[in-house]
Amino acid sequence: MEIQTAESNVVCSIDIFESLSDSIDVAKNLVEKSQESNGAESTTDLRSIEAGFEGVVKQMGETLQSIPESTFDEEEYIGVVIQSLSNEMQNASIGDGSKSEMIQNGQQKISEKHPPEIVSEQMEEDLYPTDPEFSYESYMMYSESQSQMTEIPDIPSQSTDVSRQRKHGNHSESQSQVTKIPDIPSQSTNVSSQREHGDLSKSQSQITEIPDIPSQSSNASSQRKYGILSESLSMLPQVTQFMEPPYQAFICPLTKEIMDDPVTTETGVTCERQAVIEWFDSFGNSDEINCPVTGQKLTTELSENVVLKTIIQEWKVRNEAARIKVAHAALSLGGSESMVIDALRDLQMTCEGKEYNKVRVREAGIIQLLDRYLTYRSKDVRYELLRLLRTLADEDTDDGKEMITRTITMSCIIKLLGSSHQPVRHAAQALLLELSKSQHACEKIGTATGAILMLVTAKYNRELDVFASETADQILRNLEKCPENIKQMAESGLLEPLLGHLAEGSEETQVAMAAYLVEIDIGHEKKTYVAEKACPALIGLVQSENTDARRAAFKALAHISLYHPNNQILVEVGIIKIMVEEMFTKRVFSDLMNSRIEAATILANILESGLELETFEVNTHGHTLGSDYFVYNIIQMLKNSSPDDLNIDLIRILLSLSKSPRAMATIVSVIKETDASFAMIELINNPHDELGVGALKLLIALTPYIGHTLSERLCKTRGQPENLIQCPVEANQITEKHAVSAKLLAKLPHQNLTLNLALVNESIVSEILHAIHLIQRSGTRTSRYATDFLEGLVGILVRFTTTLYEPQMMYLARNHDLTSVFVDLLMKTSSDEVQRLSATGLENLSSTTMTLSRPPQPRSTKFMGSFSMPRSFSLRSSKKKPIEICAIHRGVCSAKNTFCLVEANAISKLLACLQSDKVEVVESALAAICTLLDDKVDVEKSLCMLSEMNAVQLILNAVKEHKKESLLQKAFWMIDKFIIRGGDKYASEISQDRMLSGMLVSAFHRGDGNTRQMAENILRRLDKVPSFSTYIT
Repeated sequence: MEIQTAESNVVCSIDIFESLSDSIDVAKNLVEKSQESNGAESTTDLRSIEAGFEGVVKQMGETLQSIPESTFDEEEYIGVVIQSLSNEMQNASIGDGSKSEMIQNGQQKISEKHPPEIVSEQMEEDLYPTDPEFSYESYMMYSESQSQMTEIPDIPSQSTDVSRQRKHGNHSESQSQVTKIPDIPSQSTNVSSQREHGDLSKSQSQITEIPDIPSQSSNASSQRKYGILSESLSMLPQVTQFMEPPYQAFICPLTKEIMDDPVTTETGVTCERQAVIEWFDSFGNSDEINCPVTGQKLTTELSENVVLKTIIQEWKVRNEAARIKVAHAALSLGGSESMVIDALRDLQMTCEGKEYNKVRVREAGIIQLLDRYLTYRSKDVRYELLRLLRTLADEDTDDGKEMITRTITMSCIIKLLGSSHQPVRHAAQALLLELSKSQHACEKIGTATGAILMLVTAKYNRELDVFASETADQILRNLEKCPENIKQMAESGLLEPLLGHLAEGSEETQVAMAAYLVEIDIGHEKKTYVAEKACPALIGLVQSENTDARRAAFKALAHISLYHPNNQILVEVGIIKIMVEEMFTKRVFSDLMNSRIEAATILANILESGLELETFEVNTHGHTLGSDYFVYNIIQMLKNSSPDDLNIDLIRILLSLSKSPRAMATIVSVIKETDASFAMIELINNPHDELGVGALKLLIALTPYIGHTLSERLCKTRGQPENLIQCPVEANQITEKHAVSAKLLAKLPHQNLTLNLALVNESIVSEILHAIHLIQRSGTRTSRYATDFLEGLVGILVRFTTTLYEPQMMYLARNHDLTSVFVDLLMKTSSDEVQRLSATGLENLSSTTMTLSRPPQPRSTKFMGSFSMPRSFSLRSSKKKPIEICAIHRGVCSAKNTFCLVEANAISKLLACLQSDKVEVVESALAAICTLLDDKVDVEKSLCMLSEMNAVQLILNAVKEHKKESLLQKAFWMIDKFIIRGGDKYASEISQDRMLSGMLVSAFHRGDGNTRQMAENILRRLDKVPSFSTYIT
């Protein structure tokens, strides 16, 4: 028999699956037919397709109904769900037209192939009807129609399952009637909840009009919680297989609720203890107390009804287990919205305050089912789901929290924090607050994208939502259990947790927080606040014996010191003495981490912020940052081949010290004394670019003081100075080292012939000119160091013009036509420094023009006279081109060979430079023009030429604009020349300028000796002051 049964079950299952598969195929064909018509079908075709779908659905419902009950074994609640779904499908209706013919056709197609065997009766409708109409009054009317129970009926005391009795046919008619006790809708809690979500019908809303009954407001919810399912379930006969309804003896006559602590009065009436005590208290005199049921006189003596209390507890346990099964089936089915909501609410009420039910829910796998409902389209479903998850998480142990954390998609919960529906948003925050009490959950929440950022945002938006702000604050406090979360909070703008743990946490925590300070990007507006809070704790870590703690603290302090406004705070906490001690006093063998590098970095950052050096002591002996002690130790460390990273910071310290004249004098003195210049020049060749650039900058700073020494030693260094000139192929490839190298060569003393001769190389000069042309041609498509590089290259060319007495320099200047190069640079650059250098180069070249210019020499005719030439040749050869003579230099001139400014058309460009805003450019241009007024040239011709170019007015404007002594001296000298050699014409023009008179008077009173003398001479010639020589005999 068993074998036959098994075989028949297999055959039946195969038939069922094939029938369902055929139904699906028919449905697909109908879908394809609808898509092919593309909306152009007639009404008849549309009704035909609708009828076909309806037939398929009904046939599938009948197929599901044919599944044998034995298939589900003890999981009978699954059978209830299947049968409910079957009934829904059989009663389905699609469309409005007459569809009987198509229904029959659809059913006939399927039944002809595999007619399923009907093995069970038709079951009830949907497990959760969506439109129940029942009230508390109907329940009360039904209760009064039952027999008045004054004794406890025969109630099963063991965990007897009513469903099993029905299965074996042992249930009586009276029992089947008991199962029809309807559910009691909640009058306050349930109704208000339904109103909140918009699910309350008109008939249900009338429930609130029922007169007040003592403790009646929670009656329905209490009975639903312990004995009756939701309204939809209470009217389903098949639910009685799993649910055991409450017995009359369970109901307190005072509260109409199921009792938790039943006690019996003297009259034999059993009530809830708290309710009967309140009943007694309502009487002013104890002699007037009567029974609430019988009306007999009572005393306050009560006896505990242990038997009934035990029975009620056992009944609750049985029903709660059944409720969990039904809810599991409903959630697995995933039916209508109301079905899901009722299931979630039932589970919440079942689990609230009962740890054992929460365990049952977890073991039943319900939490896994809940995850998919987080993305459900209905906000009401999401709200009820979040409430249920919070209830499941609210327990003494972390088991529930950890299971929810492992099962539920945390990112979905985080997204709900931004829901536009406030109840959903608050429910999500309440759930996270409960979960955040678990260490594992804290880690999971922190790893969810955007979780901490959204919580921090909610915390700071208190004016928008107080509850959300306070809840977010509590969640964030709980999340501080994980250090990584603290880092994310800081990155999101909440720095207090990080700073608090840094100040008061364990040493291990402090190390982690110090490391986070380096990793996170703090806004400028908060960097000073962080420095104030963090520096004391970091100083403490620096002075600890823990190597890891010291290393983390040094890195954090170095990071803080990069922001210059923080350095005053660092100085106030005494960091300078500590860092100097780390550099000079501690020995490497006694410090596993070699803190010199970190200390030098911090000190360099502080000094670069521009603090007053002489005001900060570096030790207890009163030495300051600019003292011989400090400078000597820094230079000694630099000489002793320290690591590259340390040398970089040492050079940074020396560069900062060089900005102070007193400290610079000390540096120069120590370098001369220790002969450290060789060591500094050697650093130029270091492959570490940052170190090489730093060394070059330091040498540039030292050039005004020991420039000739550096030049001589640079020439004695292998590969130098020619290696300092490296021209890139493209302008956008220019690096800082290119620019600084060229600048050093431009800044070293120009008259140092040794260095100039070392640089005189045809290829070097050609490379310089090529690089200049490359930068000019590239326009804006250059490196940010291109301008500095150009200034250095032009400076190198200028240095060649200072030693033209050397034949090689003269050849170089003529061969590369430096005059035309400088004239071209005057107007084709946006750099004021390039203009200044170009004017200086023209001045140097022009000062030699008078020496190079020679009058034309007549050709000798003695040799030519001995030859007799044909007439035709002699006539043509007699037409010789006349040789042009420079009127100013009185000889043969050219821009290339004699560097004549007139022939190079440089005068107009130099005069244009007089309108520059930069005093250095104006002064250099005046100096170049002054070479045309030297006594060796024809001054009258020069003045005439300059006058035609409006030079007088431009010079006067320059005097009014700039007050530099050296510039005034040059301008006054030229004005004096115009007055003396130009005659009354220029004197009259100059004297009419009233502002010039004021300038001359001011210079006469406040200028230095030379300026005052020049101003006095001009004033005397303009008859502004008397000539003292006329009164002396």
